[in-house]
Order: sequence, then C-alpha cells, then structure tokens
Amino acid sequence: LDIKTGEMLAVASLPDFNPNQFSIVNDNARFNRATKGLYEMGSTFKVLNTAIALESGAATTNQRFEVSKPLRVSRFTITDYHPHNKPLNVPEILVYSSNIGSALMAEAVGAKTQRAYMNKLGLLDRLELEIPEVSRPLSPKRWHRTTTVTVSYGHGISISPAHLASAVAAASGTGEWIQPTLLKRQSDDTPLRLRIFSEDTTRAVRSMMRLVVSHADGTGKFAEARGYMVGGKTGTAEDGEGGLDHAWFVCFTPSEKSELLIVAFAQNTPGG
Repeated sequence: LDIKTGEMLAVASLPDFNPNQFSIVNDNARFNRATKGLYEMGSTFKVLNTAIALESGAATTNQRFEVSKPLRVSRFTITDYHPHNKPLNVPEILVYSSNIGSALMAEAVGAKTQRAYMNKLGLLDRLELEIPEVSRPLSPKRWHRTTTVTVSYGHGISISPAHLASAVAAASGTGEWIQPTLLKRQSDDTPLRLRIFSEDTTRAVRSMMRLVVSHADGTGKFAEARGYMVGGKTGTAEDGEGGLDHAWFVCFTPSEKSELLIVAFAQNTPGG
C-alpha cells in the first residue's frame, strides 16, 4: 500500500489458480484472503492501540504501566508470553508486545473512544474497493470492558488484511485514513481522507515500530534488512486448541518515491 495515496500497489492471495482452467478450480483457491478473508489480527493491533492512546491523551510515551502481575478482567485472565517484573513505558509495551500493558492502555482510553477510533479507521465496515470480494468485519454489537481490553491486542474483532493495511498506514504515516483503491489515482481524484492522528503521534508510532525491528529484544528483529529503514509489528492468533493458527507482520519502509506499508500473513493448514 502506498501510504500517501492509498493505492494498493500489489495484492496476492495463495493458493492461486489458472483462470484459463476456472472450471476445475476449488473454492479454497478462489477465495481472496487479502480483501475478503476476516481474521483476528493479534498483536499487530497494538500499533493502533498505541496510536489511539497517545492521540486521545490517555497515555504519554514516558508513562509506565505495571505489568508484573496478570490482569483479571471479568472471567478472563490476561498474561504476557514473556513476563516482565518491572513497569514498562509505552514504547517498551509495543517492543516487548505486552498484552497486559496494552490492555491497561485501552482501559485508560475507554470503550467509547476506542470504538470511535475503530470506526474512523474503517475497521467496522466494508472497504469500498473496486472488486466484489470484500467483507464486513466481525465486531461485537456491545462494547464491554472485556471487548476493550481484548481488542487492544487484536482479539474479539476480525478484519481483512486490506483493512489492517489502511488502518496502520494512517497510524504510522501521514495520520490520515485514506480510502484505499486498486486503481492508480488520477490527478483530479479526490479520495476520502480523514485526519485521525497528529504528526506527533505518527512520529512516535514510527519510532516505536522501528524499535520493534532494530531492538535486540524486539519481536520483529528478523525483519532488519540492510539498506532499508524497516519498522513493523508482529502478530499471532491461536486456534481453538491452543496451537498457532495464523501469523502476521505489518511493516513500513521508506522508498525514493513514497513510503510503503506491507502486510504479510501466513495461515496454518491441516498437515502443516
């Protein structure tokens, strides 16, 4: 995705098929996962959670949250995969991908504000793309406290990869949500642009995403590529039996012409 224009420069969904042999193609190959598939985005949502907390004034970059003990919310217990025995500031929460810290930030934001931002980021409705293969995200009708905390780390709401790309582009780019398109923008095009985040917020988010990749303990350190200034965020989601169902990586990198936003998605299939 071109962050500045909203143009989808490349889209792929595998397995694919030969259109000259459409009659023998199975449903799995025909399904467009990039724009129609709906998935829980896991910890990639922490990018949005962080941006919302900073923009709404619910948190500052230097603010620390106590994450040493599991957080009990209703009948759910929120834990971290790698526990920390000290308070973490906002950048550390993103770099170490703390569920507890993200949930506490979301509670500071509040359910009403969180849902309003999700709506402005296009995450509660279909994207108006130039193909019929689009889906309406799955989200709760009632936004309870449990919804607020689980959405902070990408559970309880399911969206398409295209939704994630356009939302993170706003949080890590210009601060504007731009209506995405599969077509090249013409000089007289006036796409829908909605200012959501300030320059200060997006600058902070970019710096944190860069640390996710460049920091020795960052969850995205394997994306460090010589010659490219990559910033990103990993994300995983489990199947009903506790195994890994799918994994995500969303990242941005500057280029000579524009900044690019990339979403990579791998889904577990039967037999590996």
